[in-house]
Formats: sequence, structure tokens, C-alpha cells
Amino acid sequence: MSKLVKAAGAVLWRTGSAGNEIAVVHRPHYDDWSLPKGKLDPGETSPVAAVRELTEETGYDAVLGRFLTTVEYSVNGSAKTVDYFTARPVAGEFTPNEEVDELRWLPMDEARSLLTYEGDRDVCSRAEELPVDTATVLLVRHAKAGNRQDWEGDDDLRPLSDAGRRQASALRPMLRAFRPQAVYSAPRLRCVQTVRELASDIRREVHLEPLMSEETYWNDPEAGTRALLATARAHTTSVVCSQGGVIPDLLDTLASRDGITLTRKLTGEVPSKKGSVWVLSFDTGAAETRLVAAHYLPSALPAPAHL
Repeated sequence: MSKLVKAAGAVLWRTGSAGNEIAVVHRPHYDDWSLPKGKLDPGETSPVAAVRELTEETGYDAVLGRFLTTVEYSVNGSAKTVDYFTARPVAGEFTPNEEVDELRWLPMDEARSLLTYEGDRDVCSRAEELPVDTATVLLVRHAKAGNRQDWEGDDDLRPLSDAGRRQASALRPMLRAFRPQAVYSAPRLRCVQTVRELASDIRREVHLEPLMSEETYWNDPEAGTRALLATARAHTTSVVCSQGGVIPDLLDTLASRDGITLTRKLTGEVPSKKGSVWVLSFDTGAAETRLVAAHYLPSALPAPAHL
């Protein structure tokens, strides 16, 4: 069986004098023009790899936005997949290096004409389908907290297990790839603990949002939906940590309302494993904020099932 090679990249965009432009790079080793991309390092997630490769190939520090697509192809007999996101530069500049000797900022049509590979051109077309400046909400299910039956105290105070703390630590670099500006959590200790270190990383407090807890959400699901939409309008990127009894219904409600197809399990249920993330992209420029894309990221560090 051939080895699966995983990679990640991005459509890096900025607003130029003639409108939005994207970065295309020339790789002298292959003598091709491509979108910035590269292989995942061991233990690395696609969002982290995409940001790292952008820095290495273009010189720009970037913030990820919407997930675009996964491109699959074969290289020297091995299957390869590349996860693509949109991304926006926040600092840095291009300097020629061993991997990339030239970078061009071009309008989308010109960039598409220059790109060597059909797959890259298809990614650009996918990026054009929706606004590139969508707002991102990273909807996180709290990490593992042991069995409820084994906890004798107040369930609100049930803490993360050792496996859960490892999951929460692995989440931090993946969430930072999107450069969140605010962190919200259901008022459960295990939810707060899942995102507390991330909040510290970005020098923010964890804002408690009761509508993201199971009991309060189900008292008024419409209010919970309005709360998430308000969060999307308030920040370019935010993190919201909730529970397994909330996330599937909340996503089903938004997807049904806005005509979005969600990744589902074979049972038809919306996946929401502990320590997982839904990357939700919202168009906030219209009169009504609407969900335009949703992508599921499994736990960055799956814990053994018995823990």
C-alpha cells in the first residue's frame, strides 16, 4: 500500500490598488508556478502546516480564514492530499530563498492563467465562490473530562482528565493559526480549561457564555443561535467552546437556515468529538449574517478510547 503524504497550503490574498490580489510563487526546483503549500511535519495539523509553509515560502506571517478544499493526486506512486485555506498576510515581506525565487501578487484571473497545475487553478476558482474576508468562528467541543459517572461533585466543576489536558494543549497551536481575537466558553470548568491557555497565549480573558451550555441552550435554542451569530459579527476570528449536547443542533440549525451541507457521520449525525473544532465561516457584510462554509477538524491529539 502506498504511503499517504499530507500537505497544506493557502490562497494568500491582500487588497491592492486594483482590488484583491493573491500570491503565486515560482519554485526553481520544479520550474513551476504554484500556490504556497508544503508537507505536514510529524504530528502537525493542516492549519499549523499551512501557516508555517506560507512563512517559509513567502516570508509573510498569515492568519487563516475559510477552508477551501482538499486536492488529491499521486506523486511518484504515493497518494498525496493538500488541504487549502484562504489566508491574509499580517506582517513580513518576501525574500528569495532556496524553495521560492519569485513571488507575484496578481488579480485572480492573471494568477489562474500563470499557475502551472489545474488543481491550483481549481482551488482559486473555489476561493472566488465566496467572499475572501469572511468572519471565522472556531466552535470547539471541550476536551476529555473522564466519565460523568465517576465524578461525585458538581458536574459543572468536573475538570479535564490527563488525556483532556493533552488534547487542550494540542489544540492551542491549531487555533492560533487562525489568530483569534476573542475566546468564549460555556460556564463549565472543562470547557474553560480547554481554551484557557489559548486565551492566555493571545492575552485575552475567557468570556463566559451561558447559552453555549447544554441546559441553558436547550431552554432557548434560538437565543443560542443568535448569540453565536453576534459573536461572528463582533470579531474577525473568535473561539467558542461548547458541549456535545449543543454543537450538533446549533450547526444543524445554521446549516438548514443558510443552505450549507455539513460533513456527517454514517449515522447522519453531525460529528463533534471531544477536542474537535468546526471552522465556521460567516458572511457578515449582508443585512443578515449567514453561514457560508463549515469544515470539521478532528481532535489535534486523539486520546485513547479507554481514557
